[in-house]
Amino acid sequence: MIGAIAGDIIGSVYEHRQIKTKVFPLFDDRCCFTDDTVLTVAIADAILSGRPYKLSLKEIGSRYPRAGYGGSFIRWLHSDNPQPYNSWGNGSAMRVSPVGFAFQSEKEVLRHAKMTAEVSHNHSEGIKGAQATALLNVNQISYRVGN
Repeated sequence: MIGAIAGDIIGSVYEHRQIKTKVFPLFDDRCCFTDDTVLTVAIADAILSGRPYKLSLKEIGSRYPRAGYGGSFIRWLHSDNPQPYNSWGNGSAMRVSPVGFAFQSEKEVLRHAKMTAEVSHNHSEGIKGAQATALLNVNQISYRVGN
């Protein structure tokens, strides 16, 4: 989770201004957290508190209205009854890293990754993206612990 947040902050200045070099400052004065950090924290909060993912995403996401959400997610966030909008974008993968650390079995990781995604990104590709990312996190932990 720390790596995901650090990557979000470091990359924030390049999000709409791609660079083609391996030499760049890690932390620029313009670096800041984005929607990806906010929603990653919301997923972690849901896991730690036992609250539904949807509730935590909506509550914590609403605290940071200018974090850089996409248009469909903004509408979801401000809806009185937010429903999934069939997104296949990478937003569900960008927020899922806590799942890979919180759950040990592949089955649980896949189940919870799907649960985090489908509240908004219920397209099968959005769900698969979240599941793949979460599995990478659990496999990284298993590898480090086992070796």
